Amino acid sequence: MTHELKTIVQHFEKRQSNEKAVLATVVALDGSSYRRPGVRMLIFENGDMVGAVSGGCVEKEVLRQAQSVFTTGIAKIMVYDGRYRLGCEGILHILLEVFHPTERFINHFWKTIENRSIFFISSYFKKEEGENQQYGTIFHFDDVEIPVSEKNIPQNRLERFEQQMNPCFQLVIIGAEHDAVQLCKYAALTGWEVTVVSNPREEKTERDFPGIHKLITAEPEAFRLRMDDQTTVVVMTHSFVKDLQFLIALKEEKRAYIGLLGPYRRREKLFDELLERHPEIPEDFLDLIHGPAGIDIGAETPQEIAISILSEILSVINKKEPTLLKDKMGKIHS
Repeated sequence: MTHELKTIVQHFEKRQSNEKAVLATVVALDGSSYRRPGVRMLIFENGDMVGAVSGGCVEKEVLRQAQSVFTTGIAKIMVYDGRYRLGCEGILHILLEVFHPTERFINHFWKTIENRSIFFISSYFKKEEGENQQYGTIFHFDDVEIPVSEKNIPQNRLERFEQQMNPCFQLVIIGAEHDAVQLCKYAALTGWEVTVVSNPREEKTERDFPGIHKLITAEPEAFRLRMDDQTTVVVMTHSFVKDLQFLIALKEEKRAYIGLLGPYRRREKLFDELLERHPEIPEDFLDLIHGPAGIDIGAETPQEIAISILSEILSVINKKEPTLLKDKMGKIHS
């Protein structure tokens, strides 16, 4: 959800500073719904909205109920019973509050995002419909606590919804051919931060990769990138030698997923060459490598292959065995 919050802050910064905005946060849920607690959207006074708290059914009511917050500046809880309207059998408790972050908030937020640090959010409320000046949300950046607006200073004696915000999910694409462009585009649409690693001789620029977060031009032996448990890698240089060199550069990494383009036989040949050069490499590293990368959905085009690879990454990091939802009993979302 961090990438959705990034989008909210970015849109707020682009607007005029005197334009009022209201932050809507799902702080509690009874039953099931399209989205889980912690999802947010931003509403501007002219009716523009950024993000969503459901599949689209709740947003009009959020906009309507936000009008009182624009008028009074007092936070409120709205209750949306979707059992007879959404078909989700859930009751949403949504906190609406003035969103007017200070410059101090903005600086700490972007510094935290850039450093790929974990931060926390606490929202204070009562699980009942109505206004309350003590409702509100506080962001915790390391040892610093900053409310989203100085108009509402939350109180600890209220109910509290707490949320840990991890760094944005990061996909590193090693390779810069046409299929890498499509993978970058589709991954960026999910909100992932995409880093593309290209050969300096290819003379690629960020303009070649829609949605890119960062472009690195480096040979394998000079490749360095800070990786964490929110990082996955796909190696797709279309060169056996380059793929091997980058696997060697990655051999100390313990990422959840390393994807490798190409057929099974090519993967085994790469493994043989890798072990011949570095016999000390543990089997744990080889187990991280998914090659050929992707789920078998009959993908043929670069766009379909991108969907296949992204689907496998999601299944691996979420520890889910791919299956048809029509064959799944019980809840769809965990």
